[in-house]
Amino acid sequence: MRTTSFVLASIRSGALAAALTVSVAASAHAQSRAPLESGKAFDLTPYAGYMVFGDYIKGPLGTSITNAPAAIYGAQLGMRLAPNISLVGNVATTSSDIKAGIPLLGGLSVAHSNLLLYDAGLQLDIPMTTVGGTSLSPFVQAGAGAIRYDITQSVLSAKATNFAANVGLGADVALSNGVGVRLMAKDYIGKFDFKDATFLDFSGQTANSFAFSAGLRLSF
Repeated sequence: MRTTSFVLASIRSGALAAALTVSVAASAHAQSRAPLESGKAFDLTPYAGYMVFGDYIKGPLGTSITNAPAAIYGAQLGMRLAPNISLVGNVATTSSDIKAGIPLLGGLSVAHSNLLLYDAGLQLDIPMTTVGGTSLSPFVQAGAGAIRYDITQSVLSAKATNFAANVGLGADVALSNGVGVRLMAKDYIGKFDFKDATFLDFSGQTANSFAFSAGLRLSF
């Protein structure tokens, strides 16, 4: 009888310990997921802005080739991976003349180009701050993607796709629960592929092109 009682007591103790272990593990798992489940998992930001292009070529006597500044339109989707880290994807488009910079003559239009920009990267959110009673959530981004050029000149056309890394910084201004304004500046870093576009085996220089934008951030 004593042996049977001991066995039964051991089984009850083991079952209680197992139940407590499962309960603690479930509680810890719920707590680890709480920051993600209590907030919004996705952000969608349609935006508009202005893009300033760097020089693809800098030749002698101050000559250069670049795109003229132009309006840019796009949308960015973010998916939260951790409380302060998100995966972001971006697509944007702009249309601009390709300019040849010639001293004394200024910039001459040599072709027209439609550009498609697409990239993905990571976003790091910086702790929220308050400025003048307004809540600001700063962030930084870094990623990589490509810029596709569709170039036309009279009846001729050419296409070129160039790799471009990017870094950006900005801030979200809260308007209400799940709605805010996103202000951002983004630097696209890459080279223009002249061989792909013109069949000339020529390598341009690395250019920094800056996109400044504002958009409506929707969290869900």
